Amino acid sequence: MTASSSSSHVLIVGSMAFDDLHLPTGSFPSEVGGSATFAALSASLFAPARLVAVVGEDFPEATLALLRERGSDVQGVERAAGKTFRWAGRYADDLASRTTLDTQLNVFAEFQPRLPEAYRDGGVVLLGNIHPRLQLEVLSQVKAPLLVAADTMNFWIEGEREALLEVLARVDLLVINDEELRLLARERNLVRAAGLVRQLGPRSLVVKRGEHGALLFDDDGAFYAPAWPLEAEVDPTGAGDTFAGALLGWVARSGSVDARSLRQGLHVAATVASFCVEDVGTRRLSTLTRGHVTSRLEALARLVRVD
Repeated sequence: MTASSSSSHVLIVGSMAFDDLHLPTGSFPSEVGGSATFAALSASLFAPARLVAVVGEDFPEATLALLRERGSDVQGVERAAGKTFRWAGRYADDLASRTTLDTQLNVFAEFQPRLPEAYRDGGVVLLGNIHPRLQLEVLSQVKAPLLVAADTMNFWIEGEREALLEVLARVDLLVINDEELRLLARERNLVRAAGLVRQLGPRSLVVKRGEHGALLFDDDGAFYAPAWPLEAEVDPTGAGDTFAGALLGWVARSGSVDARSLRQGLHVAATVASFCVEDVGTRRLSTLTRGHVTSRLEALARLVRVD
């Protein structure tokens, strides 16, 4: 990890997908989703995003055009013969849990991240929730990044632990939720678990806690960012990827990796993620502006301030 005083870009490697969503408000088939899609839409609010993913012949060109319009370079998105990755899930009435109904990897099953030459130098890198071996393949192609951040999930923690440990030894920042943290650390206490995971490599650890905000653990101690209290939650799909994208977008915009930028970024990320859950799929992110985010951040400051 190196320091810089000028703004940078975000390299995002992950999935682009169709989601068949079964929500308390109804069923929504073929919503555009995927970790890279959500992360790019949020990161590009603050810094240019560069996207590496694979889609099938059925993926809409209009979505790629929207991503370009909103500040993402999509020359790293490969269109392969076949169908796009598809996931189907049903959420509980309180949206607190979900059941996977179907997963079709399709072209994603053969995904091998290939970074265009223009993507390889500098910037902030977000390794989305993909196989740890693919994350390592990306790391072998990048040069002198400002920051490398990774996401993961229970499936990789339990099934690909050794490969994941190799990734953790090479990243600066890990972004996971509290359940994943406890599983990775094999420790129930959140604070002790954070300490154990940081010993595996990441200097900084962000723990997503949904409606309970987010925690940051680094060399400067622990820091908490509250979540915006929503009047209505519609769809939590992609909220974690949105959070990670916004955090990395903010860091890239600030051009430096220090305690202040990470703490500011945590507030920004939690706020952007709150918008994501207000509508189905990527619909709210597709129209979100930096002005919307600023207004909610100001309202959140008033909510917690004591004069």
